[in-house]
Amino acid sequence: MSSSVQQQLIGFLVFLFCVCQSNSHEDDLFEFDLTPLGEGLYEPASGNHTSKRLEQSIVPEYDDSNPEEAGNYVEGDIYQPYVAKNAIKFKSKKWKKAVIPYEISDEFSSSEVKKIRSAFQIFSQKTCVRFVPRVRQQDYISIESSRNGCWSTVGRAGGKQILNLQKNACIRRTGTILHELMHVLGFFHEHTRHDRDRYVSVKVQNIKPDSMGNFRKERQERTTTHGILYDLGSVMHYSPTAFSWNGSPTLEPKVKFAGKIGQRNGFSNKDVQSINSLYC
Repeated sequence: MSSSVQQQLIGFLVFLFCVCQSNSHEDDLFEFDLTPLGEGLYEPASGNHTSKRLEQSIVPEYDDSNPEEAGNYVEGDIYQPYVAKNAIKFKSKKWKKAVIPYEISDEFSSSEVKKIRSAFQIFSQKTCVRFVPRVRQQDYISIESSRNGCWSTVGRAGGKQILNLQKNACIRRTGTILHELMHVLGFFHEHTRHDRDRYVSVKVQNIKPDSMGNFRKERQERTTTHGILYDLGSVMHYSPTAFSWNGSPTLEPKVKFAGKIGQRNGFSNKDVQSINSLYC
């Protein structure tokens, strides 16, 4: 082989190496900006208040409320207890290669574990995202059942990060589990999208005074909709009376919608499109 051919071959191999290296770090470069959520993201978990509220308000057989709307966390169910320890606050990342290692606490019964794993299965059936049992991975989610409600981190925070599903209340519907797992992937609530005012009216007069911040809008330059239209049927949308002090609507649709707003039965078609657009 001539020296010129060898040089060309070496140059090509170097090029391939650079491309592979670039692709391997792509997820590390993709960051979610959590700045608008504020310092409340790091406040201590409020266990007793949330736990009692869920236990008193939810009758598993008949109640149709969303338990994640009863929390005292940011927007009801967003909490980052470990990110505060990192050097860079208000930042999280995508999961590498769309793979999320997990551990499940032995606090859950076998039937509850089965329900959690059925949610994993829905992801694998409809998207490229895979939840896999943790072996030695540094970054992973720990699914636990403390008596302080339903809550999750947003995106890959680094190291161990908790996804909490209070027994009974947060395990009742698969959609609640899917909702929290979408937070893990990096998704925010649908009603905070920067374009939400075209599709819903926020009834400020009906919102609890201490919950006004739960209706802030994302800044357009900090988020992306992936070209997917606002979705009143998303598993990430809150119910019409979320954070209401008087039972009257806090979110009122401006467009016709035949389905249930705030449903927790499963993914909407647009939920699947959004996940695939971000990860697949």
